[in-house]
Amino acid sequence: MKNMDKTIKHYKNHRTLYFAIGSTLVFFFYLTLALVPASRCFKLDFGLNSLGLSFSYTIDMVQSFFGARTQDQLLCYSQFLQMWDPIFALTSTMMFGSWIVCLFKNKRLLLLAPTILGMIADWSENYIELLMIETYLNSNTISETLVSLGSGMNSLKFTTTGLTYLIILTGIILTLKRFITKPKL
Repeated sequence: MKNMDKTIKHYKNHRTLYFAIGSTLVFFFYLTLALVPASRCFKLDFGLNSLGLSFSYTIDMVQSFFGARTQDQLLCYSQFLQMWDPIFALTSTMMFGSWIVCLFKNKRLLLLAPTILGMIADWSENYIELLMIETYLNSNTISETLVSLGSGMNSLKFTTTGLTYLIILTGIILTLKRFITKPKL
């Protein structure tokens, strides 16, 4: 009974760490087993393979991206933006958020804001890209306003991701500092 109580106490003391490790595994399995295979139907051997992978984009980049693909590839990219990429944003937010909670011991929950804002920016960018694809497929034109909005959301996504990395790095440094300076018993 004593060992069981000890095990339960250990788990309760480390559950955010276990959740962070678990969410990291989910993220990497999703990335390798679902996201990458789902993107193959619109991937080319040259050039940009997703508008969301550049810090920002111009109307020329979008026209080149759409023009280099067949209608089937653009429809596949559209499905990717509707289904696979939003799940990626959710799993990465879960992973980064759980590490922030773990590293800052649930005391700085406001530090989750950039991670959540990045997910919302990613979802918004996907929606705008879907509008651009629809417009392009229907009229072979692309709205400069939509490109500007999508590029802005993309830049916001990358900025918040950078901020998230900085927060996690700070948490790691503070955790290491606490561990190193902790008095030895």
